[in-house]
Amino acid sequence: MKGIYFDHSATTPLDERVLAKMSPYFSDVFGNPSSIHSFGQRAAAAVDQARSQVADFLACQREEIVFTAGATEANNLAIKGLVKGLTLRNIVKPHIITTVIEHDAVLEPCQELERDNLATVTYLPVKANGILDISELEKAITEQTVLVSVMYANSEVGSLQPVREIGKLIKKINEKKMADWEKQRVAQRGDKPQLIYFHTDATQAVNFFNCSLEYLHADMLSLSAHKIYGPKGVGVLAAKKGTPLTALIRGGHHEKNLRSGTLNVPGIVGLGAAIELVKQEQEINNQNIKELRDYLVERIKQEIPEVVSNTDFANATPAHAHFSFLGAEGESILLALDMAAGIAVSTGSACASNTLKASRVLTAMGVKVEDTHGAIRFTLGKENTKADVDELMKHLPGIVKKFRDMAPAY
Repeated sequence: MKGIYFDHSATTPLDERVLAKMSPYFSDVFGNPSSIHSFGQRAAAAVDQARSQVADFLACQREEIVFTAGATEANNLAIKGLVKGLTLRNIVKPHIITTVIEHDAVLEPCQELERDNLATVTYLPVKANGILDISELEKAITEQTVLVSVMYANSEVGSLQPVREIGKLIKKINEKKMADWEKQRVAQRGDKPQLIYFHTDATQAVNFFNCSLEYLHADMLSLSAHKIYGPKGVGVLAAKKGTPLTALIRGGHHEKNLRSGTLNVPGIVGLGAAIELVKQEQEINNQNIKELRDYLVERIKQEIPEVVSNTDFANATPAHAHFSFLGAEGESILLALDMAAGIAVSTGSACASNTLKASRVLTAMGVKVEDTHGAIRFTLGKENTKADVDELMKHLPGIVKKFRDMAPAY
């Protein structure tokens, strides 16, 4: 299907070079990587190479990479797997800190733990630009806090969270805990203090930013291949050695007993190939995408009146441009662009696109509910061109005007 695609935050097209790397593993190299015969070992070698590629990108050890079915599973393993692991160490009702604008793959596991009385959770607000106030995070930390989970970049408005500063803060708190414990006389020390673990959902950030665990001071990081021009159905949880995770999926001994199930060899190969391309091309892609995004923003602001930008462009990914077109329904604009010109945009997170409720991200930022209904998210990718933006702007102003004219209260 030919068209213009401005919805890369939902998914990205599979890079042809990635598909070429994956292709042999659908048919020629079909062995189970857990098998010890040559068929299996050829598949295992491909998995090992991909594991090395991902570990190199994240600046961690190969043994710290756990392949999953995607970032959703990785987030669940990070949150529920950690709480389960700590429960086995007799940590009762640990405390988790996250934000109100996280993806549902973080929020729902937290809510489940609350419902099951297995943890308490603090959901921190964000400022008007969609960014967490780190001082509020620091105030929320208690002696029972065991996990802080804050996304790197928001999927809807693209806001960047201060994840490196959060990692530094948690590291400082942990070091003080240990220093205070070590100062005590051995007979008085008791058990070692419970440290705080830091997890970041980096699904929307991998294309654009430094995701080194060392740089971020993160203990765990989640990502998904289909957001970086790789295949759907495969992702990663990177978890530093010593993080007390317990498996959520059982039935085998794969991935160091953390994720049972025969490995998705073609998908894993594709993830490795995709992340290798990100490493090689990130800088030039960022520059091109940002220039195109800025051109789109300027044209929208010049050619369409009464538009509110919901993206803080100085503190966001280079790909995001989120607007409220006042007096027009975002869903109607989306459908009109698709049907009239084959142009794909979004009204928000693809995982919440089947609901007409006001975006909780926008409402958390203080956007008026009536303004959230006119929201459109443009997320650009490496294959977009200036001609794509020009084609969009042939249609968008007229479509917005049409729906405003139809709105009785506008």
